[in-house]
Amino acid sequence: MTRNGSSLFVRCRGTVAGLALMLPLAMVAPPAAAADITTSPPASFKKVSSLVKLPDFVPGLGTLYVDPATLPVGPFLGYSREGKLINITYMVPLKDIEAHKNFETLGEAAAGIKLNHTDIQYNPGHPGVEEPHYHVVQWLISPADAKAQTK
Repeated sequence: MTRNGSSLFVRCRGTVAGLALMLPLAMVAPPAAAADITTSPPASFKKVSSLVKLPDFVPGLGTLYVDPATLPVGPFLGYSREGKLINITYMVPLKDIEAHKNFETLGEAAAGIKLNHTDIQYNPGHPGVEEPHYHVVQWLISPADAKAQTK
């Protein structure tokens, strides 16, 4: 082989070796997708009844879970008695609304989830969010199903 032919062979061999080393990396499975919140809350979420004096199943909302770092607004994930996500609730303090505070990412937890309807309900306060606030409830089920499943 000539000197130029030998040089080309070495470069090609180096390229092939580099590709061969990269192939296993390309075949590695992509990172696992985020946990499916429709069947169970993320690991950082805690059952609200374990954080404050509320029942495990809150009538009108279901079994609630929240990431304590996001209090008081949430999101709070509401599950049916069967363990299916039925709503995502945000508890927005009245003082924040009166102060004209913006909530640009409100609803982020529902990204990619088909919503059925949204309710906004005033609440004078309860354990965990004692100050007056609004519940912004994004329902994944119909109003009739929501009423039936949260009795």
